[in-house]
Amino acid sequence: MAEPEAHPITVAIERRIDPSRTAEATSWMQAGTDLATGFAGFLGSGWVRAGEASDLWYMLYRFRDIPTLEAWEQSGQREWWLDSGRAFASEVRVERRTGIEGWFDAAFATHVESRAGTDAATPTGPIQQPIPAAPPRWKQAVTIWLGFFPTNLLASWLLGFVPGFTEWPLVLRVLLATLALTPVMTYLVLPWVTRMLRPWLQRRA
Repeated sequence: MAEPEAHPITVAIERRIDPSRTAEATSWMQAGTDLATGFAGFLGSGWVRAGEASDLWYMLYRFRDIPTLEAWEQSGQREWWLDSGRAFASEVRVERRTGIEGWFDAAFATHVESRAGTDAATPTGPIQQPIPAAPPRWKQAVTIWLGFFPTNLLASWLLGFVPGFTEWPLVLRVLLATLALTPVMTYLVLPWVTRMLRPWLQRRA
């Protein structure tokens, strides 16, 4: 039996940092990023600040799938790293993003700080880049409908050519249609529609 396809997982962690220990916290956050880099399945990370005057800091990291993510989260290296920061960092909440949330790139805050290079011979400072806020729910709903309606219409028309399909029990017809449409919507239609509508989705009122 073929193994189910893995889906990348993005984790966002919100922490409160003692403002008097900002320099220490900066090095600590970067150390956590460097540790995660050495684990299989690691796809990237960075740390986020809500603002210069805020004590809210965020860390984001992404892994190939749940098993590689859990290998990092349950590792002794990560436990040691967390212990080393308990004096000035307290965890507030954790979010895992996958599936539909990834299409709209929802984010905790407005800026990401990361280091654009790991070679010690070419050090670089923090880089800030804007992260678009998640679009309103009604825009997300419109986007999903614009992908679902024509896809479902086309599928219903094509399935009408299957001999005897209209005589099947309703539950079997719906089962077949959803089995066929779910991967098409997930991997083809919704990513394409979201990409086409991105300027509208990210437009601020």
